[in-house]
Amino acid sequence: MSKFKVAVALCCLFSSAVLASPKPGSSINTTYRTLESRGAVSTSRHASKVVSRAHELIGTPYRWGGMSVSQGFDCSGLLVYLFRSEAGIHIPRTTSLMLGSASKDVDRANLKSGDVVFFKHNGRQRLKHAGVYIGNNKFIHAPRTGKHVRIDSLSNKYWNKSYFAAKRFH
Repeated sequence: MSKFKVAVALCCLFSSAVLASPKPGSSINTTYRTLESRGAVSTSRHASKVVSRAHELIGTPYRWGGMSVSQGFDCSGLLVYLFRSEAGIHIPRTTSLMLGSASKDVDRANLKSGDVVFFKHNGRQRLKHAGVYIGNNKFIHAPRTGKHVRIDSLSNKYWNKSYFAAKRFH
């Protein structure tokens, strides 16, 4: 990259930081929320913490009914644990109750890191599974007995066919 392009990039970065900085008398949190609502910030601090912790839990065993690192996790138990421990947000225990909650519905095209994605088994009627979206068309979840918390792609044939909805709890 030429010195000129580097200088232009740094100038743009500096200008963005100055424009995003809070006005005198305003709080940083208010400015952050304003930027976030305008789409200038792609994820909230809560979502970022949830996703970071989810990455740390990759490899934790699946356990039906599990809601802790020591017990292992089922899919909804993982989400309850992540949102409670990392964001102080209490979400319903089951995928059906999560989906039925008053939290914001999110179109698939508008997914943001930290959103919860829901699946029906092979597109059938019964809601079966959920995970936390981490960006780049990927999500982290606790798949099933004998497996471990892992990352999968929404582009995968199975997950693409089974995708049902998404919610934003952060």
